[in-house]
Amino acid sequence: MFLSNIQAAAIGQAIPWDLVRESFWPIFLRGIYYSIPLAILSFIFGMIIALITALARMSKSRILRAVFGIYVSAIRGTPLLVQLFIIFYLFPAFQVTIDPFPSAIIAFSLNVGAYASEIIRASILSVPKGQWEAAYSIGMTQKTALTRVILPQAVRVSIPPLSNTFISLVKDTSLASQILVAELFRKAQEIGAGNLDQILIIYMEAAFIYWIICFVLALVQQQIERRLDRYVAK
Repeated sequence: MFLSNIQAAAIGQAIPWDLVRESFWPIFLRGIYYSIPLAILSFIFGMIIALITALARMSKSRILRAVFGIYVSAIRGTPLLVQLFIIFYLFPAFQVTIDPFPSAIIAFSLNVGAYASEIIRASILSVPKGQWEAAYSIGMTQKTALTRVILPQAVRVSIPPLSNTFISLVKDTSLASQILVAELFRKAQEIGAGNLDQILIIYMEAAFIYWIICFVLALVQQQIERRLDRYVAK
């Protein structure tokens, strides 16, 4: 008991609480003003790309299936960090100047689009074929049946995996620090550079903030799923 008290006191003295308090809000605010907006914008654009990709891969056109199949395969087969660097250096190669933040949005959107397209495609295919037949029997066209009957049912199925994709995206925004985006982890790196002897504490603090954000998002996900469950026949 005596030794444990001594160890606890030693740990308390070893942790630079003043540095933790001073660095918490600057890092947290970078997450609020940069990391979360970056994730939201990338997810929105990524979902548009995902829906187009999913429908194209389900079309009757072999060309569309092949083109978008290559896109999905290329994104899923290469690291996200490499994709970020390619996008970041691609535009200057064509004499086009683009800031790091838009570059990150483009890279993350393309990445999300590829992965989410498979979720959307699987969700659409999970809807029973009888739903298509029922829609056709009352005179709906394929487009109307898709938008009014199939997609609403597919949305509910896709919510959990898409929510997980968004939470993962929030964590993946830390990679944007490698192309100089001033997000949460970048701020932690800046503070850590001036406190090299306490850099582990700074990184643990950044990890804690990421966990808080993802924990809140997981709670929101649960609420959305509960609301959707109300419209499901038991």
